[in-house]
Amino acid sequence: MWTLAWRNVWRKKGRSVITMSAVALVVILSLVYFAFGGAARNALYTSLTEANGQLQVRVAGYRDLREFGDLLMRDAGGVAAAVAARSDGGLVVEALDVLGLLEGNARSRGVALQGIDRPAELQAAYADGWLREGRLPTAGDVEGIVLSVGLARAIDVAMGDTVYVYAPGTEGYGAAGYTVIGLLDLPSGAHVAQLSLAAAQELAAPDAVTRLEVHLPSFVTMEDDAALPVLRARLAEALGGGYDVETWRQASPGMASYLDLLGPMQAIVNGIFFILAGLLVTNTVYLSVIERVREFGVIQALGARGRKIMAMVVAESLFLCLVGAGAGSAVGLAIVARMAQGFGFPAEIAAYVAEYGFPEVMYASLSPDQLVVTVVFTLAIAVLAAILPAFTATHLEPIEAIRYTA
Repeated sequence: MWTLAWRNVWRKKGRSVITMSAVALVVILSLVYFAFGGAARNALYTSLTEANGQLQVRVAGYRDLREFGDLLMRDAGGVAAAVAARSDGGLVVEALDVLGLLEGNARSRGVALQGIDRPAELQAAYADGWLREGRLPTAGDVEGIVLSVGLARAIDVAMGDTVYVYAPGTEGYGAAGYTVIGLLDLPSGAHVAQLSLAAAQELAAPDAVTRLEVHLPSFVTMEDDAALPVLRARLAEALGGGYDVETWRQASPGMASYLDLLGPMQAIVNGIFFILAGLLVTNTVYLSVIERVREFGVIQALGARGRKIMAMVVAESLFLCLVGAGAGSAVGLAIVARMAQGFGFPAEIAAYVAEYGFPEVMYASLSPDQLVVTVVFTLAIAVLAAILPAFTATHLEPIEAIRYTA
């Protein structure tokens, strides 16, 4: 049966080659699309965790607290040391978030100020990703402030201008003036103002922080997150009940949900690709059946059962799809391997996608599950595409089929 099916596939070589090529093209597109989606997910993951860390530590129940003083970690140095000792080489960053009013040239805006001192490697990565002009505040700088481009435009200030911050209800001076030393080009024009940790503490809460970020340099893709729950549980146990230890997913559930949806969305789009390829395979196999009506009539007259004929038609469809899938997989995996070494967008597109947090260079990522999905889709269209032609072949009347003329 398999030999006969293989021979039948090549009766119309041109049509079979076109069908195999279409299946191969769909497999190539599927693998490249999955790999590009993996690159996008990893780029957004890296962007998010570089900014906020893979883990965050805050006071227990902070989401329900309203008073600024209740949000403060007073023993910031001790807590940071305890976290660093149990974070498997992670970098611990202390941060102080302060709600205040920012006033520029006759304009003002409410803003959440961030006082933060990053280690040199994180500072450099953050500057490369988001700094449009100027520099970031250095540790101990109590005069400089960095604004997002959108915020600077909203209060009508530029580099070198002086802005004034008012933070009533805090425990520091509560008001101060700063010089704009840098501008950040953040996604979607978010309004952000950043100070050094020393400046924020002087303004609002001496020697205190509102959160600790744990940055794990070895975590570069979302697949690395498999080890994150264990580390989180270890830190929570070490710190006791006075603190909430959250993963980036818990701290940013909206972004986590978006990234998790990318996989199913890709599978749906790939499914549409394969449906279109399946229609072409159905057409090819159906034409092959119609062209061999008399042959099927003779086979049935000699005693072949419908199951045998159906198996032969399905085998033809499988050959068409598997040969195409094999060629497509070879080419597709070669393209993905090249993309995994790094790829970028043309300059016009790069400027646009950069607004949404994508870096200049991205690295393709293809998981075994996605390769399995592609293979399953291929086998599924091979079987489904053969159903109508096989049904037609098995329901032929032998006498009428033998007399059939095209």
